[in-house]
Amino acid sequence: MIIRKSNSDDLPDILRVVKEAFGGEKGVEVSELVNDLLMDASANPMLSLLAFHEDETVGHILFTKAQVSESSRPLQAAILAPLAVVPKYFSQGIGGKLIKEGLNLLTESGVQLVFVLGHPGYYPSHGFIPANPPGFEAPFQASGKAWMVQELSPGALESTGGQGHCADALNELKHWRE
Repeated sequence: MIIRKSNSDDLPDILRVVKEAFGGEKGVEVSELVNDLLMDASANPMLSLLAFHEDETVGHILFTKAQVSESSRPLQAAILAPLAVVPKYFSQGIGGKLIKEGLNLLTESGVQLVFVLGHPGYYPSHGFIPANPPGFEAPFQASGKAWMVQELSPGALESTGGQGHCADALNELKHWRE
C-alpha cells in the first residue's frame, strides 16, 4: 500500500472514496464537506492524504487547522475530519495507516494537538483520548467520549484546556452530530 499527499488532480478520487465509505445520503453530505474544506482558506494549513492499493485509491484522511481559545498557552492544533476507506477494504488497517502517517507529518510540522469527533470504539486504539477532561471543548456540543484529542507534543495536554474552533466549512452544527 502507498500513502501520499493528495493534490488538486486527486479531487475526483477523494470525493469518490468519501462517498463510497459513508454511503448514500451521508456519503454525499460528507463528500460536499470535504470539497468545501479543501477549498476553505480558513482550513489551512491542512494535510490531505490518500491510500492506494495497487492503482486503486482506497482511502483518504483530512486534517484541517484548529484553534484553541481560552488556553493557558498558545497551541497549534488540527482536526481530523473525515477518515474514509472504501468498504471492500475495511478491516485491513488502511485507516490506521492513514492516521499514523498523518500524525507523523503533523508532528514534524509542529502541530501539538489533534482533535477528532469520532467513534469511541475506534480512535482510542490509535492514541486518542477523551478531550474533556482534560478540558478541551468541541466547537459544538459533543459527548465526552466522541470528542477526542491526541497529544503530539509532550506537555501540550498540560495546558488549561480551552474552546476548540474549526475551519469555516466545518463550523456548522450539522457536522457535529455523533
